[in-house]
Amino acid sequence: MSIRVLLADDQALLRSAFRVLVDSEPDMEVVGEASDGAEAVRLAREERADVVLMDIRMPGTDGLAATRMIGTDPSLAHVRVVILTTFEVDDYVVQSLRAGASGFLGKGSEPDELLNAIRIAAGGEALLSPAATKGLIARFLAQGDAADDDRDPARTDRLDALTVREREVLVQVAGGHSNDEIAERLEVSPLTVKTHVNRAMAKLGARDRAQLVVIAYESGLVRPKVD
Repeated sequence: MSIRVLLADDQALLRSAFRVLVDSEPDMEVVGEASDGAEAVRLAREERADVVLMDIRMPGTDGLAATRMIGTDPSLAHVRVVILTTFEVDDYVVQSLRAGASGFLGKGSEPDELLNAIRIAAGGEALLSPAATKGLIARFLAQGDAADDDRDPARTDRLDALTVREREVLVQVAGGHSNDEIAERLEVSPLTVKTHVNRAMAKLGARDRAQLVVIAYESGLVRPKVD
């Protein structure tokens, strides 16, 4: 079955370019195009999209608000949002991850990177490399009052439900490491890691790995290092 992709960007030229690229792949298809966030939410529901490529800056309902609407709608629990950003470092990206996005991608990325991002998101993984996690998420969560005032005490308490091993795995996930990398670091099998990740997600109420990363920082389990 093809991956159903929805394009949400206010620039028609970019949507056209993305459509040609996506539709050229045998395992995916574009099922709709939206020029603002409200339309993106509506089409995600009507067209049963699997992945939404979401621009942050759009007129009317922006990509951040649309991502939050998708992330809080039980009927859209299967939908994965990949944020498209013009800037590699953007504080809106962190807000998007908190809202439920599965990751982000620069608009200047290579075509193969975009296609790979769609497949990763559709598979339930997060588009968070170690560099992105440490250089962006940690940076913005540490700025201003984010390290304290924005930390959710309920999430901190919820960590008590995790086993010692689940906490260890969560720390590794927060570092942006894959299951295979975590397995090597902790000397366990990738299947064991996947089991711990799934259990942590269930206990913490996280949609995917991206939200696990944010929870790990917001709860204080992982402390960001800012230059």
